[in-house]
Amino acid sequence: MTIRDDRSRRARVQASPVLATWVATVCIAAALTWAHTIRSVAQTRPEQPATDVSVHLVPVEGEAAKHWSRWRGPSGQGLVSGSGYLDRWSATENVRWKAQIPGAGNSSPIVWRDRIYLTTARDNGRRLSLIAFDRASGKLVWEVYAPAGADDRAHPKNGHASGTPATDGERIYVSFGSRGLFAFDPNGQVVWQRAVGDIANYHGPAGSVLLHRNRVILYQDHDRGGFIAAFDARTGAQVWRMPRPQSVGWGTPIAVRVGDHDEIIVNGQSHVMAYNPDTGAELWRCRGMSFEVIPTPVVGYGLVFCSSGRAGPTLAIRPGGRGDVTESHLAWSTPRGSPFVPSPILYQDVLYTINDMASIVTAFEARTGKVFWQGRLGQAQREGFSASPVAVDGKVFFTNDQGDTFVLKAGATFELLHVNVIGERTLASPALVDGTWYIRTDRQLMAIGPS
Repeated sequence: MTIRDDRSRRARVQASPVLATWVATVCIAAALTWAHTIRSVAQTRPEQPATDVSVHLVPVEGEAAKHWSRWRGPSGQGLVSGSGYLDRWSATENVRWKAQIPGAGNSSPIVWRDRIYLTTARDNGRRLSLIAFDRASGKLVWEVYAPAGADDRAHPKNGHASGTPATDGERIYVSFGSRGLFAFDPNGQVVWQRAVGDIANYHGPAGSVLLHRNRVILYQDHDRGGFIAAFDARTGAQVWRMPRPQSVGWGTPIAVRVGDHDEIIVNGQSHVMAYNPDTGAELWRCRGMSFEVIPTPVVGYGLVFCSSGRAGPTLAIRPGGRGDVTESHLAWSTPRGSPFVPSPILYQDVLYTINDMASIVTAFEARTGKVFWQGRLGQAQREGFSASPVAVDGKVFFTNDQGDTFVLKAGATFELLHVNVIGERTLASPALVDGTWYIRTDRQLMAIGPS
């Protein structure tokens, strides 16, 4: 399907409320049907030999490991070390403080020492800014605006400030779409700014930056010249830039260590692709993704797990190959029931995905793709989850767009412990540091933890 075909289809649906309602009903019904049949469609490839090459997500090191310095935290995949995090809260219970967030945005908060950083937008995206809050009190410390520039379009679930910042403690790095890539110092001063070109994405740009060694890596898939590029973290100088054929996407790259080398992996339209972090050269690609891709991959047991929706496939890929590895390195796959927006999470031996077209969680045995269980979280909703899950203290937490957090006991059986209700629209993923949750809703930032 071409972008023009996709836009025409959406226009016809939007032109008729009755047809739109019918389409939504059919999507949910189809998602429910797929959920019930997923047990029989997971495909393993036992003929592919297991590898003894070490494979893991490249970790943040040093002081960064103590904080929540990037999208999905130190682990890069929503895993939280330590203990003492409360698993019960409401709009008032166990809330240490609340702070109003000026403007609007769906980027997730990051935390470094005594500061919390996030992005926001005002005036329908004409003013974009980075904000710093005091971690102890929630007081707004400073706000700095990006220079005026091109205005990007935005889907309501995307907005104009969706990319989560990243920091190494010296600078905070932010992608503001067509405005470019920025580095700010801890006092809010612009250190450097680099243009990346106009981002022609029909839902607007998104995706977060990745820090790898001394480089900032960003990709943007769109129909006027998608790319993946690396920039020097200290100066902003472009190190390399490679074109991408994909016409749309909103994901975030990951860095994976495969034996003696690193790979930058992008879960994108139609393909998962890996790049050399030093040169940008393509290393391998695997077919099987859907047209619109958002979820960030997770890594474990020698595999990279990639999902795409709506209610599309999940692939378990062995990295380290060359060329088209679809037939040689695809360990297992399931063609349906995967998330459209939220990323999966791999905790202990189990891979969890949330089908956000039907509000159904599936738990897989990570090594084989065997389905342990499926469970419904609240009512079936079309695109009802946006935040990516986190796991801590033997529990997995899924938050829907209404601000309801479903607390599940981790493991091979489904057990919903309880539901925490905030009552505010929540699309951002949480940050967890030193026993405190930091949750961004559409109006405020909340700190949840012991008094």
